[in-house]
Amino acid sequence: MVKNKILFVSMPSIHVIRWIENLKETHHELYWFDILDKGKLNIPDNIHQFTNWKKRKLPYIKGEYFLSKKSSLLYERLQPLLERTANEVLEKIIIEIQPDVVHSFEMQSCSYPIIRTMSKYPDIKWLYSCWGNDLFYYRNFKEHNTKIRKVLNRIDFLHTDCIRDFEIAKQLGFKGQFLGVIPGGTGYRTEEIEKYKLPIHERKIILVKGYEHHFGRGLNVVKALELIKKELENYEVVVFGAHPKVIEYINEKSLNYTCFHRHGLTHEELIKLMGKSLLYIGNSISDGIPNTLLEAIVMGAFPIQSNPGGATSEIITDGENGFLIQQPENIEGIRENIIKAITNIPLVKSATVLNSVLAKERLDYEVNNKKLLAIYESIAQYR
Repeated sequence: MVKNKILFVSMPSIHVIRWIENLKETHHELYWFDILDKGKLNIPDNIHQFTNWKKRKLPYIKGEYFLSKKSSLLYERLQPLLERTANEVLEKIIIEIQPDVVHSFEMQSCSYPIIRTMSKYPDIKWLYSCWGNDLFYYRNFKEHNTKIRKVLNRIDFLHTDCIRDFEIAKQLGFKGQFLGVIPGGTGYRTEEIEKYKLPIHERKIILVKGYEHHFGRGLNVVKALELIKKELENYEVVVFGAHPKVIEYINEKSLNYTCFHRHGLTHEELIKLMGKSLLYIGNSISDGIPNTLLEAIVMGAFPIQSNPGGATSEIITDGENGFLIQQPENIEGIRENIIKAITNIPLVKSATVLNSVLAKERLDYEVNNKKLLAIYESIAQYR
């Protein structure tokens, strides 16, 4: 086996931690660059971390933040004069460790900021993991479209969490090697978490993802549930990951829902909660395949999920192993999906069986661990 020096470039994330942990017992040398300078990851000590790097060159100048928001291109030109940039720090890291592969997760925060340095070192292989909204949403804006194309033109290898984004990448000029689809969470130890799954007849929770921001439309789900209070008398509604707008609405309407804010549950607590839930509902105008959707599938909750760009339909067949929300802003349509689910328990049970097979074949840790390890072996062949 070829030994790679792999430099991961990302923001702190549970999904990145889980990805890196797949490699902790391999022969590869692993490094992590904290591109947002948020602090160390909770990963094994033998994985070197580059953190605490941001430093000012000049004292803060009034109006910098405003300029960064209103004229990002001008600010990017001035930024190297004001503070250390990710490009500068990455170049020093490259010179120090001589990586074989730079692997960036996400486009806007983790790949844009390093394009200048990566273009300066074209012989270093660049692997990019496309997640969520990277391409599907941001390609629609002229400034982002230009940056995305520039990055994709330099990228050597691409991994996605759905086929949709590979097709979009090709449309935007990607001509490198596609290394396949792997879930963002890299797979679940299905046998270990089986103990947290209640039988369908014992599940009385309707679990709602409470994101309400640029992309999330959790508030529409809450409003749909509000329309069917009587039908839900025997159920408990639990909203997790709730943004302030959702929490405020629930409080204003005196809705008897259990609510957890954005960081109110650990990952393990959420998994356990999904194992007690009859339905899981996630709604957004843009996403890849949400990790929370995959976790719901693994834990046996019947999924009702939006389908931006057809990504969700790669894993959910509408009416068979879940329901698709085709119009995230259509509250009545969401209400109808919820009613169809709670009044057709046989369908929910058959969906659970289908999703159990799907989980073992496509979402299991061992299955995806093999795919993940093969990615770096494939890259080694292209030296």
